[in-house]
Amino acid sequence: MVEKSADAFRTIGEMAEVLGVRTHILRYWEEQFPMLKPLTRAGGRRLYRPDDVALLHNIHRLLYSEGYTVKGARRFLETGDVPVPAPVASGPQFDLSALRAIRDRLASALAAA
Repeated sequence: MVEKSADAFRTIGEMAEVLGVRTHILRYWEEQFPMLKPLTRAGGRRLYRPDDVALLHNIHRLLYSEGYTVKGARRFLETGDVPVPAPVASGPQFDLSALRAIRDRLASALAAA
C-alpha cells in the first residue's frame, strides 16, 4: 500500500484495513457516534478527513483496548466523563492482553495446520 500524506483523505476500505475491522463496523460507528461525519461523495463513497481518522483511532482504542461499551465510549467522547464501571462479581480477573496473545497464537496454529 502506498503511504499517503497525513493530510490526505482516507476511504472506508483504507480505514477498515488500518484499524483491523470490517467496513460495516465503521458504518455502524457513524450511526453511533454523531461527531463522526465523513464526507460522502456520489454513490455514497465515504472519505475520512484527518480529524475523522483521529476520531476513528480514538473510538477503536476505547472499544477494543480500554473495554468501553459503545454507549460509554460515546459518552466519554461527548462529555469527557468516564463511565462508572458496573460492579464486578468477585471471581477471577483476566489479563486481556494475555488472552489476546493466546487467541492470536491459536489462530496462527490453525492457519498453519
